[in-house]
Amino acid sequence: MTTSVAAVLADAAARRPDHPAVIHDSEHFTYGWLWDQARRYASLLRADGVRPGDQVAVLLADTPRFPIAYFGVLAAGAVAVPLSVLSTAAEIRHVLTDAGLRFLATDNSSLPQAEEAAERLGTVLLAVDPDNAENTDPIDGFESRAPDDVAVVFYTSGTTGKPKGVMLTHRNIMHNVEGMITTPYAFRSDDVLLGCLPLSHGFGQICGMLTGFRAGISIVLMSKFSGRDALALMAEHRCTVFMGVPTMYFGLLDAVHRGGPVPDLDRVFSGGSALPVKTLDDVRSTFGCPVYEGYGMTETSCSVAYHYPGLPFRPGTVGVPVNDVTVGITLPNAGGIELLPVGEVGEIVVSGPTVMAGYLGRPDLTAEVLVGGWFRTGDLGRLDDDGYLSVVGRKKDLIVRGGYNVHPREIEEVLVQHPAVAQVAVIGVPHLALGEEVWAVVVPARPEDVTSGSGDEIVEWARKRVAAYKYPRRVEFTDALPTGPSGKVLKRLLVSKYE
Repeated sequence: MTTSVAAVLADAAARRPDHPAVIHDSEHFTYGWLWDQARRYASLLRADGVRPGDQVAVLLADTPRFPIAYFGVLAAGAVAVPLSVLSTAAEIRHVLTDAGLRFLATDNSSLPQAEEAAERLGTVLLAVDPDNAENTDPIDGFESRAPDDVAVVFYTSGTTGKPKGVMLTHRNIMHNVEGMITTPYAFRSDDVLLGCLPLSHGFGQICGMLTGFRAGISIVLMSKFSGRDALALMAEHRCTVFMGVPTMYFGLLDAVHRGGPVPDLDRVFSGGSALPVKTLDDVRSTFGCPVYEGYGMTETSCSVAYHYPGLPFRPGTVGVPVNDVTVGITLPNAGGIELLPVGEVGEIVVSGPTVMAGYLGRPDLTAEVLVGGWFRTGDLGRLDDDGYLSVVGRKKDLIVRGGYNVHPREIEEVLVQHPAVAQVAVIGVPHLALGEEVWAVVVPARPEDVTSGSGDEIVEWARKRVAAYKYPRRVEFTDALPTGPSGKVLKRLLVSKYE
């Protein structure tokens, strides 16, 4: 069997050529137009020397130009390497060098950092401009690829060091897309999704764009997220579905609190990192619709477990494994896989057809995480008797205080219930006697909540609610928590700042 992720757009264009695929700046771009433009761009790529199997970096904002270039690359039989437009020239250069990339697709908005990054590397810059492709004949269809050929290489956000390339095959991505349309997303032909997740990231690209296009829905693109603008767009275009990471939900709730319109949403989905139970309840009551939290990562084609319509809801969990995915819990520091009994906390391991092919050019790192048919996620969690998965936190974020294990998420769930706490990250700061001490970095609900004694008050509040070795001994206030391109909080930066 041969296929291509390009078939997602090709099939949608054949079924619904006149239906809006993308809405941007109040303009509607149909599936037929988008596929025509992608095939024209594939023709230009061929003329510039791109051949099947070549890797092409895609450095574009979330506008119609992204799917044009992305599907153009795939239609030409090449491999897409999406990059965040927030990347610096040095970060882009790292990817170009690490992957040995010869081609970089971009437009004028990202041209300065692209040129600086490509300088002296011999990288060919490929312009993405639909106006320039009008006189170009589109290719016929798309290049067919083998299921185990690499389709996309995602460079991780670097939360644990230098970004590395995650190789996802056509089989990986298509299996995830086909399954997620019905469970958990339950897309209908008249759904309208607010596409505020970066298309350069797996959540926005695979769960949002690809699954949405496979279902033939309309996606409203916004290049830069803000709670106020997101509410306005959802109201204007009558969005029925929202997907976001926790920081986006904090922004939406704040915007509503400030008087923003409440859109008539049918359902919302959360991923990327743990959504505090209090925030989940606030979102559900504010928008009057169910909230389905899930869990996944780039290495698993972005989906591992989810709540979904018809599944009994269990707050504090991320649902059950999806889409032929098997989840286990193993001893965190064992060389092999030693599965633990139900209810015990350990490292989450995953197997199934959505698990990556490996890290590009890094067989050593690949061998560390792909063990005995399982992928070691680096996350800690537990399974209950009914198969629901709870994520405790990152293995690297585990705090060991005086020999006791402290799971940051457990403490964060308690602290976020304090009325003065809008967001919080619990970290371990080096300590001579204890090894690590528990600190909390808090974004206050209101500026006036920060007083000379408010940190001590939060410490005392937590002390009464968790075991003596768990509560934070110090609270630091900040205007915002540092996040990566996907919206995930970068705790290593907080540790570096306060250690």
